Amino acid sequence: MIALGLLSAALLMSLGSTVATAETVFEECRLQAGPGHTTVGAHCTLIAVPVDHADPEGERLELFVARVPALTPNPRPDPFTVIAGGPGQASSEFFAALAGAFGRIQRERDIVVIDQRGTGRSRRLDCELPEDPAVLELADESLLQRVADCLASLPADPRHFTTSAAVRDLDIVRERLDLPALNVYGVSYGTRVAQHYARRFPERTRTLILDAVVPADVPLGPDIAPLAQRSLEAMFARCATTPACAERFPALERQLAELLRSLEQSPATLVLADPLRGQAVERTLTAMDVRATLRLMSYAPETVALLPLLISQAAEGHLTPLRAQVDMVLGQLDESLAMGMHNAVVCTEDLPRVTVDEALLAPLRETYLGDEQLRMLARICDHWPAGLLDDDLHQPLAGDVPTLILSGELDPITPPEYGDRVQAALTRALHLVGPGQGHGLAARGCIPRLMARFVSDAAPESLDTDCVADLAPAPFFLDFTGPAP
Repeated sequence: MIALGLLSAALLMSLGSTVATAETVFEECRLQAGPGHTTVGAHCTLIAVPVDHADPEGERLELFVARVPALTPNPRPDPFTVIAGGPGQASSEFFAALAGAFGRIQRERDIVVIDQRGTGRSRRLDCELPEDPAVLELADESLLQRVADCLASLPADPRHFTTSAAVRDLDIVRERLDLPALNVYGVSYGTRVAQHYARRFPERTRTLILDAVVPADVPLGPDIAPLAQRSLEAMFARCATTPACAERFPALERQLAELLRSLEQSPATLVLADPLRGQAVERTLTAMDVRATLRLMSYAPETVALLPLLISQAAEGHLTPLRAQVDMVLGQLDESLAMGMHNAVVCTEDLPRVTVDEALLAPLRETYLGDEQLRMLARICDHWPAGLLDDDLHQPLAGDVPTLILSGELDPITPPEYGDRVQAALTRALHLVGPGQGHGLAARGCIPRLMARFVSDAAPESLDTDCVADLAPAPFFLDFTGPAP
């Protein structure tokens, strides 16, 4: 639902050699975020954990674990671990895509990456439900049949694939690898896992980095449409105050409203060249396609920079560039998220706390996303089994674990006020807001250097953060050759 990662499936290519850690044997392998991406060397293994932690002697599932060795021959004893978002994204895929952001940390520490149960190579729970219900237009009967088919096709009981189970898994892996403590990085939904791990195992959490943080006490769902609207309006406002953009695109808001209204009345049919097969293919462009794609392109400054041009071109009848973005954005999202795991989390941890009634839905209809996404998600969750839920999962994380909170000023799903909310309950937390940035700061500007210093010293109060002010949004594209020089 958060739809953080636009990544492809990870590939693991064994090279044959082995490394032993305590009683766990690792095989050398490589991680990859998708075809065409560079690979990352690692040592990989499978560690068995109970499917049901209440029945430790019962059925087992194997967690995929990768250990990326430190660049020093004498690494620090407490490694760094990365927890991806989604819910439903594999941490190994996320790490492979952003490995460079953690390179400075790797100088001193091993990096341990675990595919959370239900994702990647840890018994992925996948089915043909949409990762974002707002992109699916189905009658109730058809949707409910899809839900039933999905549940029937899953390789395990989804009730055991929640955050509460994942934190138990993480500590089992820590113990199995004989690690005294972890330095934990979580992004987006992964910040929920990271916070709950620190809550349950504070003595095992040396440092905590929460990137695009989800407060433990905030249910995901009701804020999606209003926050997406705010992000879009910020883009409109920045274009209007940027002379070159304002001159090139003087009527963006009106053009988008007219485009959506036209597609609501009559979806467009286009013939596009398929870049993979070299053949002409027919594609339909609906208003729902446009809404979902605008939302996901609002996550990163680079794709926000394209929005005025795409909207203007589509409003003038040139729909092909926008339709191509729909294919790319939604296609990548479909590959990266395990929908069964996504629903197992959201339908246990979020929607049960939301009353989907007219009082909630009416304001959403004033946004460009409308209320369809939340209504669709509620309908799915009405027929999805609720799973394991710790009583304290939704309590704000408190205590003195050294914590670095990262927020993007223009994040369309986890805004800076979420970071403020989490910081308020912690005694040793620093909150950094990246100007003009979106969802996830790990790879931006000086942030990799600040993360490495923070993990090394575990002292958020001593960080020199002046460089964060140098972050800025990407300049708008005025045509498809790029921004003005």
